Parts: sequence; structure tokens; C-alpha cells
Amino acid sequence: MSIFHSMNTSASALTSQRLRMDVASSNIANANSTRATLNENGEWEPYRRKMVVFQPVENNFQNFLHKAAQQGSSGSGVEATQIREDEEPFKVVFNPNHPDAGEDGYVQVPNVDPLQEMVDMMSATRSYEANVTSVNASKSMLMKALEIGR
Repeated sequence: MSIFHSMNTSASALTSQRLRMDVASSNIANANSTRATLNENGEWEPYRRKMVVFQPVENNFQNFLHKAAQQGSSGSGVEATQIREDEEPFKVVFNPNHPDAGEDGYVQVPNVDPLQEMVDMMSATRSYEANVTSVNASKSMLMKALEIGR
């Protein structure tokens, strides 16, 4: 195990949480976009909420073997494997004056809940801050270890 293992683990979490914040802010920015993508019929569809999927980095045999040889060392971090679209149906709002309103006066709006996105953003921010604290603690311990050799 490297002396920088804890920093590398926290760095992977920092990168992943930053991506999660970026996706949440993109969802908030597009919460009112009724013309985001063209479907196969050539019609505009509203923006679909996006979500980040995480998984541990240690997913191949060599990593599991190495971990077993070290008798249960800590994990190797986290990575974002994909950004997935939420398949929840679009919300329907009555607004006959909207340019995208159908003949019945209803408009399909994105399936984005700004409150849920703000909760996700706050959670990602807190996780990011916790990992920054972890990196700073590791850095401080390494600096103290270097001072011992003087």
C-alpha cells in the first residue's frame, strides 16, 4: 500500500462528487427546457433529468487478489460509470399560451424537481468537503512524518 493511497482514494471521490454537482446544476439549468432533444418522430421532447451512477474502482480480479493478499486493505476509491437519464414520465402542465402547448392546451415539461436537485447538490457538496478534509489530514500526517527524519 502506497503512502499516497488515502489521497488517491479521496481524489477519486473528489472527481466523482464534482461530476455529481455538475450534473445536478445542469438539471437545474434545464428545469424549464421544453425543447431539448428530437425524438424518432422528429418532434421535440423536454429535457430528461440525468443521474450519475457510481461504483467502486476495485472491480477486476487483480485488485481483489491484491486486496486479499493485504488482508482487507481499504478500497481503491470510486468512479462514475455512467450518466443515466431518468425514465420518469414528463410532467404535464396546463398552459395554452405556451408555444409548445398541444391542441388541448397542455405542455410537457421536464421531469426535474429543483428541490430534489438542490438536495443532491448539497449532499455532493458535503461529500466533497469531507474528502477535502481527508486529503488535508493525510497531507498533514505525511508532513509530520517527514519532520521526524530531521
